[in-house]
Amino acid sequence: MKTIKVVAAVIRNENKIFATARGYGEYKGRWEFPGGKIEEGETSQEALIREIREELTAGIRVGDLITTVEFDYPTFHLSMECFWAEVVSGELVLKEAEAARWLTKNELWQVDWLPADEIVVREIEKSIGYVS
Repeated sequence: MKTIKVVAAVIRNENKIFATARGYGEYKGRWEFPGGKIEEGETSQEALIREIREELTAGIRVGDLITTVEFDYPTFHLSMECFWAEVVSGELVLKEAEAARWLTKNELWQVDWLPADEIVVREIEKSIGYVS
């Protein structure tokens, strides 16, 4: 089975985190943390900064690693490094996603997450004291 290595940003602002709904493909409309594939020669952090700029036009600062998710989808294995992040320049503008929401801790399960991202949400719930 093919392995796809990606990075994802859990962008936070005060007591909320940012989530997007996929705008294309087999999982269109399902919710995820924004990010994308790591290109050859990039560090995970460099890939995440590039992907967020490409998909959302904003500049981010990448924080600590939250978790690395290993998940088998039907046609590929996903290896996803998830980092805390914050916007440091520009605004979040959707270029690929069909929708976005800022979610509080109590709202995290109000969206239909992709299976691998559900694992990230559980990790976030364990670690967030900042969300009310």
